[in-house]
Amino acid sequence: MNSMNDLRVRLSQAGIPLNEPTSSAQLQTPWFVRALQAFSGWLAALFLLGFIAMGVVFVVESPAASLGLGLAMIGAAFALLRTARSDVLEHLALAVSLAGQLLVAWAAIEFWGESAYPFWSQLGWSLFGLQAVLALVMPSLVHRTFSAFAASLALYMALAMSAMALVASGLALLALTLLWLNEFRWPGRIRVVQAWGYGLLLGLLVMQGLAHSGQPLVFWFDAHSTSGLAWSAPWLNAVLVALSLALLLYKVAQSKPHWALYLSPIALLLFSFYAPDVSQGLVIVLLGFAMGHRLVMGLGVFSLLMGMGSYYYWLDATLLTKALTLLIIGGVLLTLRLALHKWLSIERNMASPSEGGDRK
Repeated sequence: MNSMNDLRVRLSQAGIPLNEPTSSAQLQTPWFVRALQAFSGWLAALFLLGFIAMGVVFVVESPAASLGLGLAMIGAAFALLRTARSDVLEHLALAVSLAGQLLVAWAAIEFWGESAYPFWSQLGWSLFGLQAVLALVMPSLVHRTFSAFAASLALYMALAMSAMALVASGLALLALTLLWLNEFRWPGRIRVVQAWGYGLLLGLLVMQGLAHSGQPLVFWFDAHSTSGLAWSAPWLNAVLVALSLALLLYKVAQSKPHWALYLSPIALLLFSFYAPDVSQGLVIVLLGFAMGHRLVMGLGVFSLLMGMGSYYYWLDATLLTKALTLLIIGGVLLTLRLALHKWLSIERNMASPSEGGDRK
């Protein structure tokens, strides 16, 4: 205790101020209490919405009334989230907002169902615009995460009918990379950027799961419309994946770039054309590792494994050919690792004497 007091006196004499805490630290609410409060909020919201639904059944018969009531419920949820100070009220507002979004989606279904334009494409663009706005303005991190997730799926649905679903995953990956690379650009909105990033990452994982099924959004529609630009979807996705990797490498290695880094996006561009899910998982893993996000890196590993499993499953080859392919790829990767390790060690040893001479 005396040594601590002596240290404080010496620091004060040296002109170093000490910031003493003026109040005791607040205790964090245990997770099970927060889970119970969230369950209470959703239960209360279900009873409230059920009571409202009993008196406004006629709303579903009118697109205009459904749209008006849906927007009103979203506005009420926004006002409630602005003043909510407990998990019960926050999750109550989330449930009310979700119900309002369903009413708006129902109005869009009724409207676009009578239109001459492609139904699912127009509905997807409408929902994408709604969720993008909600992700920007809603004062709740959980709501922003859900809206970013829903916006990515709505974009996927809008582009899937034109056989451009791969482009949606590439755009989501590019947006995800830009968000995490600029996480600390706005110190006051770090949590918001993280919420958007997690939502887009979850949406990208769902897109990969739908691609693994072999028929995107198979549970929503049965037929696919063709598009004259469908042939360019794999190349556009490959360009977006390579661009994401290029931005990541430029951000990480801008202090001391290496010529080998410029070849990586080109190699990934060619590889993404044949195995897009594997390339996306690889970029997410590198992004999480570079930015120090363990959760992002863990989800990236899951995405990489799912992409490799999908590619292995859909590869039109015999099991013997697949096994030999994996063996060759593994040997090549291990050889490259040893070669790069020796190469970098030689460069490091050659640079050390010159640096020592400069210091002298």
